[in-house]
Amino acid sequence: MPITDLKSHFTQGGTAINGWCAVPSPVTAEIIGRAGFDMVTVDLQHGLIDYQMALTMCQVLQGLPAPVIARVPWNEPGILMKCLDAGFAGVICPMVNTADDARRLVQASRYAPMGGRSFGPTRANLVHGASYAKGANASVLVLAMIETREALQNLDEILAVEGIDGVYVGPSDLGLSLGYEPTLEPTAVEVLSAITDIVTRTRAANRIAGVHTGSPAMVARMLAQGFHFASLLTDMRIFVNAVGSQLAAARDDGFKAVQGY
Repeated sequence: MPITDLKSHFTQGGTAINGWCAVPSPVTAEIIGRAGFDMVTVDLQHGLIDYQMALTMCQVLQGLPAPVIARVPWNEPGILMKCLDAGFAGVICPMVNTADDARRLVQASRYAPMGGRSFGPTRANLVHGASYAKGANASVLVLAMIETREALQNLDEILAVEGIDGVYVGPSDLGLSLGYEPTLEPTAVEVLSAITDIVTRTRAANRIAGVHTGSPAMVARMLAQGFHFASLLTDMRIFVNAVGSQLAAARDDGFKAVQGY
């Protein structure tokens, strides 16, 4: 069954595989949205997507069953509020390293009295109803990215900030911060131990844990470890992998045909 409320789904023990949109196109967004992912993220940070395209992609995706959230480019109030006003069901915020960073994220993402989000849910009212503001603090998913050694050290304090629903692990930046090559599929013991530590501490705090992955096998491992959701690559990486695989197969098959195999 499609997920209608991400927070309730996760708190009730559900898991999800997240589709990741980095290509600025409503067409590729629709492909991801129709592929069967449980939820979808539109990436305004490392994707090639600006706010206007994110809005267009959100409109396309919200006609499909999977809930849609946005990864914002930075912990900056303007873009956080604009994404939520556009109707996204939640936000992932990069480089949250301290409890103060987490409090700034909450301040921009929650209405008073919990935060200081300015009122103006222009499209959110259309999508979620005229009473949106009354329930937004409870319904909007706010996730802080844990992707540095500093964030790892401050994880318990970040998780304790009221209004933070959970965390999202960026393996590439986390590995880089710990002194390893950045990769979505880490093998370094220290990085893998850090990821395990994050999900264990997040679960102990009764918060939601998500993680980015570099393969279907890693998705399965991360969900088995206790992550509530795991993102499978990105639309761009999936496309690049598929093109390379198909072209290699075509060249191999063509060579075999010429040789009479």
